[in-house]
Amino acid sequence: MMSRYFSVSTVRVALAFLILFALYQSAEGIGARLLHNDVVQDILMISAVVVAWPVGRWLLRYRGYAAYALEWQSRVPILLGGGLVLSLLGKTAAIAVGLKIGAYVHTTGPAPGLTIGGVGLALVATFIASIAEDIITRGLWWRVAPVAAKSGRFIAVSALIYLLNHVFRLAKGPSEWFMLICLGIAYAAALARTGSLWAAVGLHWGWNLANSLVDGLISMDGNPALTPYLSGVANLAIAATVLVVTPIWQPANGDSET
Repeated sequence: MMSRYFSVSTVRVALAFLILFALYQSAEGIGARLLHNDVVQDILMISAVVVAWPVGRWLLRYRGYAAYALEWQSRVPILLGGGLVLSLLGKTAAIAVGLKIGAYVHTTGPAPGLTIGGVGLALVATFIASIAEDIITRGLWWRVAPVAAKSGRFIAVSALIYLLNHVFRLAKGPSEWFMLICLGIAYAAALARTGSLWAAVGLHWGWNLANSLVDGLISMDGNPALTPYLSGVANLAIAATVLVVTPIWQPANGDSET
């Protein structure tokens, strides 16, 4: 039977986190903000995912990504696809409510629309960014005791790490913090409930993908004083849905750890 978490030295965990954190943050800090180069940004973001494999082997002596609860299992397509669809529906509901209450308003002129190439690029880019962040803010801590000793504690700690990981957005203030905490709660709850980071990746990917595509589908402006709260509440509803409809998973013999 595969253990849920392992006791790892604090120094080793800190070094693993700092390596992955530096790579992840360099994508925006260096690629986007310093060099204003999308190619460099993409390379650095991909590097954060690639480097996580040897770091995982060094950290827990696992076979690569299993150190972050990303081992392949037969249920992974359901977890990934289900999370993707749930977040897409959640974002759609948030926009619909926002239009009703004035958090979003239609603007003049048609939306620019979407192309097959644009959608394909958005699918890949948002997936890579989502899994990179999920590894350092959730997966890494799920299998490290004592953080993962209790699901409630793990969700709280992971949501806080997720908030602080958005170093370039913290200056936006409390409304942004509220939204990020709520997103962090939803994604951490998905991992805690299912025991697989793929469930969190699906939710995270769906929300990021929706944000990437919505401007091409709807011509509208959002009220920055209201929309973060709307997104936060939507993700709390997503978290509640996950907890209600997803059975608690228990590890069993034969699960792959690739």
